[in-house]
Amino acid sequence: PVPMSFTKSVALVMGALIAMMLVMLPAQAQQPTSVNPTASSVQEKQLLEALKPEFGKTVAIEGRGSFPDVKSHVLQQPAGREWQNFRDTTLSRVGAYGILGILGVIAAFYLLRGKVRIAAGPSGRTMLRFGSVDRFAHWLTATSFIALALTGLNITFGRTLILPLVGDTTFANVTQMGKFVHNYVSFAFALGIVLMFVLWAKDNLPSLRDIRWFAQGGGLIGLGHPPADRFNGGQKLIFWSTIIGGVALSVSGYMLMFPYVVGGIGGLQAANVVHALAGVILVAIILGHIYIGSIGMEGAFAAMGSGKVDVNWAKEHHSIWVDKVMKRDGKVTPAE
Repeated sequence: PVPMSFTKSVALVMGALIAMMLVMLPAQAQQPTSVNPTASSVQEKQLLEALKPEFGKTVAIEGRGSFPDVKSHVLQQPAGREWQNFRDTTLSRVGAYGILGILGVIAAFYLLRGKVRIAAGPSGRTMLRFGSVDRFAHWLTATSFIALALTGLNITFGRTLILPLVGDTTFANVTQMGKFVHNYVSFAFALGIVLMFVLWAKDNLPSLRDIRWFAQGGGLIGLGHPPADRFNGGQKLIFWSTIIGGVALSVSGYMLMFPYVVGGIGGLQAANVVHALAGVILVAIILGHIYIGSIGMEGAFAAMGSGKVDVNWAKEHHSIWVDKVMKRDGKVTPAE
């Protein structure tokens, strides 16, 4: 016969096993037949909504890393998507509309108004308007700005306009070379801005006379030319636009060239927007300036070409300045 103590032990073990099975069966019945890994997870849209930055603050999703540079620990910055969308859509449209718009205005003005001629005709006598230092500052700024504008516009519109025409390899090589040109020529442009400010700021201070100049259309629209000193109201507007825009371009550009020296990723995004906006606005303004200073006005190019302008041209456009020069020098030189 089996000892009673052994029988009790078997019964206890069997009872324990049965109890465990009864507990496990309901749990197994609750398990789904298929697994949906995103059913209860946080959706990306919900995460980005929850991480919307407050005004003036940048929010980022950060992790932990082994690199000493803690900036590499940032996994995602939600505000960067808004910045990228603004840069790729709004800025591109503003740039395209602005540049195409000013070209349209120039074309319409030329067709309707034509070249602004010297009303009295060339006099055969010239007077010095800009010396060699003035012309050096102007052409240093002008040529460097053209190089910066072309390489900068390639960054903005190159993928859309140039890449399909030349192919990936050529576009990559041209853009890489353009990057070096853009970076190094920027120092010449910044120097030119400083030189122009030192040389011409005192003669470009606004005056009440400028209001009259604008009211009369500056001689470009309507009859007659309003009296003007060394620089008229329109030239003053271009000068200060160039100085302010040039400073904005230089500061924002060097922030991008030397990242994280001033501010974090938010500062770089702001600098990128300022750089692009200032660039396209200044390109539009300079296009108008180039037109007036070349084919748009008779005798204007000589001011920055040889530095000497026809006396009749000077009297029509800068009569007050001519009077000052005549009182100081007492004469003008015959045209060569």
